[in-house]
Amino acid sequence: MTPSQKVDEEKTSRVPYHFGEKLRQVREHKGYTLKVVAQKAGVSESLVSQIERNHVSPAIDTLLALADVLDINLEFLFEEYRKERPVTIIRKGERASIREDEAVYEELARPAGTDKDNSIESYILKIPTGAHTHKGSYGHLGREFGIILKGKARLTYENKIYILEEGDSASFSAAVPHVLENTGDCELVAIWVVTPAQRFVK
Repeated sequence: MTPSQKVDEEKTSRVPYHFGEKLRQVREHKGYTLKVVAQKAGVSESLVSQIERNHVSPAIDTLLALADVLDINLEFLFEEYRKERPVTIIRKGERASIREDEAVYEELARPAGTDKDNSIESYILKIPTGAHTHKGSYGHLGREFGIILKGKARLTYENKIYILEEGDSASFSAAVPHVLENTGDCELVAIWVVTPAQRFVK
């Protein structure tokens, strides 16, 4: 591919990333001409000029070559394009909750709409003596994890029974029927995590 063809190709694949000002700033600070940078990067002088004026967004190999010639840290080039990853806080007195007969789910972690298959939801699960959950009775996609904070429980998983006491945890595929029952003499309190999120609390 000739330099002029490469310019034409990169013109047709413009993206809204503007590295030109930074590249030009570093080049001029180092005292390099456009010609010198272009020769060392193996591209045309006109291409470097167009990139610096933000008329063309460079292909990744071109950008890496220019960064290498100018000895630029890539973080310097991309720092304004870092994706902001928000932290979601749910205050103690602001938890959404849902009651399932006598069992109560208090939301600890709310799934983000962008998480999709990697989404999670988490709850403080409170079950009075003799009561049990219903939502897993028929199974669903994903996995579950729980830890008993207080009380004693019986986890019925398909046709097997597991006794869980304070401090015990369990993790399992949610695809088969599963029910958690409070078999103790006080309220059962557990932290429960489901992935991907089933949106127990709307």
